Amino acid sequence: MTKIEKPKCHSIIVTGKVQDIGFRSIVEHIGRSFGMPGLVFNAKDGSVKILCSGADSVIENFTHTIKIRGEESGADIVDIKEQLLPFIDLPDDFSKASSDDEIDIGRKLDKANLLLKTGFENLNADMNVGFTNLSGLLGTFIGEQRVHNTRLEVMVTGINEHNTRLEAILEKLVDKA
Repeated sequence: MTKIEKPKCHSIIVTGKVQDIGFRSIVEHIGRSFGMPGLVFNAKDGSVKILCSGADSVIENFTHTIKIRGEESGADIVDIKEQLLPFIDLPDDFSKASSDDEIDIGRKLDKANLLLKTGFENLNADMNVGFTNLSGLLGTFIGEQRVHNTRLEVMVTGINEHNTRLEAILEKLVDKA
């Protein structure tokens, strides 16, 4: 006769780069696909904590699957620690705990603010370099324009002298007629 494993409660702590990358959603999806009760949440120390219930073999497969699928999705998992717990009445459907959402939002906004600040600092530096280059080019252009204007003034003077000679010739032709 086959011995049926009795479900046990487990605490699983996943460390590494596992927050702000959608890792909890991956764990939630895997937990639901295993049909196990449990919940997953971000801890303040940067880890992801999981409380779940299942037979030892199911928990072993579950942790193996979250390691593989997590790393495929961009998580950098350093360690997965598992600990047996006394029985806890967990939600039937595996879910993400929402109690840390405000902390997550604040942390993500802080991270976004830092990225924006850095981006604007880089943009400002790039614009300053661009304005400096543009100023140099404009200075060169203005100098070349002055040379061009001087040449045009010489040409206009020559044309005016030519026109004066033409007018004198025209007056002589009119006087002869």
